Amino acid sequence: MPDITLNAPKLFDLRGRIAIVTGAGSGIGQRIAIGLAQCGADVALLDRRTDDGLTQTAKHIRDAGRRAIEIAADVTTKSSLADAVAQTESELGSLTLAVNAAGIANAKPAEEMEEDQYQTLMDINLKGIFLSCQAEARAMLKNGGGSIVNIASMSGVIVNRGLSQVHYNASKAGVIHMSKSLAMEWVDRGIRVNTISPGYTATPMNTRPEMVHQTKLFEEQTPMQRMANVDEMVGPAVFLLSNAASFVTGVDLLVDGGFCCW
Repeated sequence: MPDITLNAPKLFDLRGRIAIVTGAGSGIGQRIAIGLAQCGADVALLDRRTDDGLTQTAKHIRDAGRRAIEIAADVTTKSSLADAVAQTESELGSLTLAVNAAGIANAKPAEEMEEDQYQTLMDINLKGIFLSCQAEARAMLKNGGGSIVNIASMSGVIVNRGLSQVHYNASKAGVIHMSKSLAMEWVDRGIRVNTISPGYTATPMNTRPEMVHQTKLFEEQTPMQRMANVDEMVGPAVFLLSNAASFVTGVDLLVDGGFCCW
């Protein structure tokens, strides 16, 4: 018989949990960080941005009645991430949740791409995810376990029509498979690792005035005939981090409006 005493809504309750979110100064990372706080978590916010993005995120979290700290950190630097995790645990408590959303995107034909452009993107999008997971997992293993969600992309599953971004696609495919590998390394030590692969999403990067024509194409190519908004990434992240996904690890959750079905 099923356990009918189980309170289903509490499965998504993150009260008492401490989370860290990279790329929390804008876009998907910012909205997920706020969403975790709205579900009860206290959140450490990491970004290397020099604008007031982190401050805005922290204000929303504090308005939700939760604690937030802002940390200027570079995900390509191991020591920076180790310091960020240490600060998180010192100021907020034992880390058990993480979302790694820091990333960049750009495009150029493969035959014209400079090595620096390729390497910089790989360092942030792939190496940065690995170093983030490594620092977070070291704390979680000490704390008895936890859950990590890495933000990948449907571009790690398909090749986007009309976009010359071989380095980006490869980095996101790497994030997906790396996350599966980490999930299996830590599966018997209480850490779950999953990915979210968004489709075309209305982030500041995708809604710049010069992107108007490209945005129209993104909408036309998506079966749901629109781009996602950043709010639509919160539910998947909360699900994968929470006890609602206690038997879910090594999964890539496509949130793409049906794009990969065609």
